[in-house]
Amino acid sequence: MSEKNIRVGIVAGETSGDILAAGLISKIKQQYPNATFEGIAGPRMQAQGCTTIFDMEELSVMGLVEVLSRIRRLLFVRKSLYQHFIANPPDIFIGVDAPDFNLRLELPLKKAGIKTVHYVSPTVWAWREKRVFSIAKATDLVLSLFPFEKQVYDKHNIPCQFVGHTMADSIALAPDKEVARKALKVRSDERVLALLPGSRHSEVSLLLDIFMQSAELLAKHVSDLSVLIPVVNKERKRQVEDYMREHTVNINYRVVIGHAREVMTASDAVLLASGTATLEAMLCKRPMVVAYRMSWLTHQMMKRLYIAKYFALPNILADEELVPELLQEDVNPQNIAEKLLHYFTQSEEDKTALVARFTQLHEVLKRDADAQAARAVLALIEPNQESN
Repeated sequence: MSEKNIRVGIVAGETSGDILAAGLISKIKQQYPNATFEGIAGPRMQAQGCTTIFDMEELSVMGLVEVLSRIRRLLFVRKSLYQHFIANPPDIFIGVDAPDFNLRLELPLKKAGIKTVHYVSPTVWAWREKRVFSIAKATDLVLSLFPFEKQVYDKHNIPCQFVGHTMADSIALAPDKEVARKALKVRSDERVLALLPGSRHSEVSLLLDIFMQSAELLAKHVSDLSVLIPVVNKERKRQVEDYMREHTVNINYRVVIGHAREVMTASDAVLLASGTATLEAMLCKRPMVVAYRMSWLTHQMMKRLYIAKYFALPNILADEELVPELLQEDVNPQNIAEKLLHYFTQSEEDKTALVARFTQLHEVLKRDADAQAARAVLALIEPNQESN
């Protein structure tokens, strides 16, 4: 433990980044209790004492086209952060995911002599591998969540460390479904669908209606079906409840702020938007249907750029289709309900086989990620000292 006052600039752009950054901050503080953190922080980071200069919601934008409508504001936020960190140089700057925003902030900070780390590799394995060279110019080190990412950086001799995923450390290899149900006051014999249309306003706008229609179709074949909808904050809860007021919903549902992990663990199946939540559902050992929709123009652009076989994280990790993934026009109530129904009627043997495969992947990612990431960051700050 050191009494040294180190300063860390850190920016996270969404809920998944907030989780990663909060774990990293916690481990750094164990060794440097007087360390200070500031940048853009979500609620978990703020709970760890990180000061936020802008609301994290500012960066919660996805899609090539969607970003354009917010470009002036995003440029203002980035310029303001750059000016702040140049005037008050941190010992290190860490960009957590949000690569389009963070890498463009990391580059001038690195040129100014500030050490930079990018936590969560951009999807160079899926499209535009040559981005690794611009990433190398902007960062001193990349921290990767998945083993196949490090292979790409190693090929080009770019510093990268595979640290695993903090969720793989925090979720039990065999999650207890009954304990989760008791915590949520769900009967043990109830049939439960976890429904997660996304953490961003745009995702919920695109997917909630289709997801609810899918659940209503499923309920015609699955008696006593309950739908649990975990949301990340009050704004998303308000958005979901506004939808429910405007539509006739003939299904038993409940909206819960937070507790997504408990909801997924308590469920019999999960319907969710593509993203980090698919990894969490896999770690909770729950069967899932993954859906994603984007604007027509963004989709046309991505069709020409994206080279990976899959977009759902469990499938990418396994390099095979373990769970159904639906994109664009395939995201419709009939398709979704049919694939969900399979999970409610499949044999115990099939259920066990999927859980076993998920467990294998879980073990690959379970590496004490927060501690590994903290050691890598501290080694850059004080390279001549051992990090515990």
